[in-house]
Amino acid sequence: MARRALVVDDEKMIVKGIRYSLEQDGIEVDCAYDGEEALESAKNNKYDIILLDVMLPKLTGFEVCQQIREFSNVPIIMLTAKGDDMDKILGLEYGADDYITKPFNILEVKARIKAIMRRTIKTDATPNIITYGDLKLNEEYRRVYIKEQEINLTSREFEVLELLVSTPGKVYSREELLKTIWGDDYPGDVRTVDVHVRRLREKLESNPSEPRYVRTKWGTGYYFQT
Repeated sequence: MARRALVVDDEKMIVKGIRYSLEQDGIEVDCAYDGEEALESAKNNKYDIILLDVMLPKLTGFEVCQQIREFSNVPIIMLTAKGDDMDKILGLEYGADDYITKPFNILEVKARIKAIMRRTIKTDATPNIITYGDLKLNEEYRRVYIKEQEINLTSREFEVLELLVSTPGKVYSREELLKTIWGDDYPGDVRTVDVHVRRLREKLESNPSEPRYVRTKWGTGYYFQT
């Protein structure tokens, strides 16, 4: 089955260039040029990934991302202005999985998309389910449940949790998590890890300030508590 992407930017030449490059790799591409159009497409179609510009007419990319997260955990890559760190942090806060800085090299865009798709699309026939107390993690379908209630995680949030759960008690430094989950060539810093851990706690924990699952080893990093 062909992969499907939604590309959202009000600059039509950028959309055209990304669309052409992705279609050369066999990816089906839908396009949107404002926030309302993007949100409507996300509601009515199933995508493997969304490329979403921050500055859009009608609804900003942040607003679109936040609203998509209310009904979908589709991977979202934000397109941000060069050097605007606040846009990058806000994008992650609102549920984005990654960001790419404009102007960008289309090869970098394609590499990021392929990396995320490799991680998020599974083909195993038998699901691998990990259970600790009230928490259940289904690795094949990339779903997490607390007391049988599904918790809607982004792909990056899931990957952080999956890594910690797979080695309970092992403490990972922020640098190790960044390198393992985001890769050696990721241009961001360890604040990215902190944002994702905070969002994980908000979703998993009844009291995020006193986490039960994702714990902090002060001065060292994070670990999963069994």
